Amino acid sequence: MSTLLSQLQAYCASDALPMHMPGHKRNMALAPYLNTLGAGLDVTEIDGFSDLHDPAGPLAKRMEAAAALWGSRRAWWLVGGSTAGILSGIFALTDPGDEVIMARNCHRSVYHALLLRGLTPHYIYPAPYPGRSFSGPVTPADVEAAFTAHPAAKLLILTSPTYEGVTCNVAAVTAAAHRHGAAVLVDEAHGAHFGLSPAFPPSAVTQGADLVVQSLHKTLPSLTQTGLLHLCTDHVDPMTVQFWLQVFQTSSPSYLLMASIDSCVTLLRDKGPELYAQWSAALSDFRIQTNRLRHLTVLPVDDPSKLVISTQNTPLSGPDLARRLRETYHIEPEMAAADYVIAMTGLGDTAGTLTRLSRALCEIDGTLTAAPALPGLTAPEAETVLPMSQALSAPAAACAVTAAAGEISADFLWAYPPGIPLVTPGERVSGELAEYARSCGETGVTLQSARGGFHIVKNT
Repeated sequence: MSTLLSQLQAYCASDALPMHMPGHKRNMALAPYLNTLGAGLDVTEIDGFSDLHDPAGPLAKRMEAAAALWGSRRAWWLVGGSTAGILSGIFALTDPGDEVIMARNCHRSVYHALLLRGLTPHYIYPAPYPGRSFSGPVTPADVEAAFTAHPAAKLLILTSPTYEGVTCNVAAVTAAAHRHGAAVLVDEAHGAHFGLSPAFPPSAVTQGADLVVQSLHKTLPSLTQTGLLHLCTDHVDPMTVQFWLQVFQTSSPSYLLMASIDSCVTLLRDKGPELYAQWSAALSDFRIQTNRLRHLTVLPVDDPSKLVISTQNTPLSGPDLARRLRETYHIEPEMAAADYVIAMTGLGDTAGTLTRLSRALCEIDGTLTAAPALPGLTAPEAETVLPMSQALSAPAAACAVTAAAGEISADFLWAYPPGIPLVTPGERVSGELAEYARSCGETGVTLQSARGGFHIVKNT
């Protein structure tokens, strides 16, 4: 079967006259940027190309190929990133007003779904990763305790792997939730490469989750904002999922993005073992090369593709290290936290790109001396005072987070990346959170708010 890309190429090379959207009409002479952006293959839902929201014929077969590769019962293409899949999945698995159990380190899109659906969350705060400031895995015991305390909860929402590459025992965790009659949605946005090679962990798709969301673009060769939503059990109505995907995804999806998804799946099906072996070998060489680091440390995490570089016991903060990599070596890391940096690798990395990073780290390491550990920053637990919707609709006033202790938040606050809310609308800003925000500023970690300047509820 030909790919969607080859179909687009053949059609756009024909003499077909586009008396339909888009308005550039594939006229490359109109403006130079059109050719650069690939507008010559940019079509809309025309005869022969089916529709993302009503897939039939070859388009349906191509989605089936994605499901077959990862082992799901059905896979939908996402052109709005994992965010579209998370919103659609949560809406498909809940009714307005339901209670849900969720890990507190979920992405902000999960919180947006809670707000829009009117759900009541009960949080699991994963214990810190041993000796580190970031979260460890959600455990089966965590899930059992949460459902025992909140037996009416209908859904468990997890992030596995986390931004730092930490995974949970999805099979055991989902089994615990299912024993309590709840469905499970796993945000596997950072683990689309899972389950396709023994060099990486298994995917939640085959570990008992009901719905799994993946971002292809994060680690695999696909364009930004492409992903997959997998249906993995018979406990979910596919037509309900399909409905909510039509709500949360554009009615005019880009065929360039869809061709990217299809081409990525085809590449992995045809050459996946060879490409994964090259990637895994390059990662292994990187870890050998960085074994000689004396001060910086490349941490061992569950996902070997995530290079988490600790600056503990060095004079550098995470942002300091990121700045040196950027300014001196022209290496742009994925994110910097107070005491670590994440260098995110993907299938497009080579032995050469990872050797360049390892040499830079070794050179920086050679300039360092041992130093007392800077305090790692761990976000405190939050107290809910008002429902999110009520706090958002209440009169609000701008206020520095560092001066907001005791107030009720009318805003979301996060470091981006990773986009995990530190406080949500309706939660009290604790003294610990105000101090956390101050420490973030001192170490160079920038906090963002949804309203563009942190806001609190007036007259509380």
